[in-house]
Amino acid sequence: MTYSPEEINQKLAAHPDWSLGDDGQLHMNVTLGNFKEIVMFANAVALLAETANHHPDILMHGYKNLRISVMTHDQDGITDKDFELVAAIDNLPRFG
Repeated sequence: MTYSPEEINQKLAAHPDWSLGDDGQLHMNVTLGNFKEIVMFANAVALLAETANHHPDILMHGYKNLRISVMTHDQDGITDKDFELVAAIDNLPRFG
């Protein structure tokens, strides 16, 4: 089951670092102190994703910035699986 935009925005209240993009994906932008910290964070996200078998798009840019995009592609929308991954990412330690 996919969530409607209204349901997604209600659920995002618990995840203030995330937003619903015009592309229908959940996005989070992270800026940390340096390249090493952003790579470590990206690797931690990748490990979570691999464990969950749910793989977000991860874009590193500007040497200390990261954009994570989450969507259940086979459902063409946002599902519980996305919010489970969002919650797990929210619980990762951040530096910077």
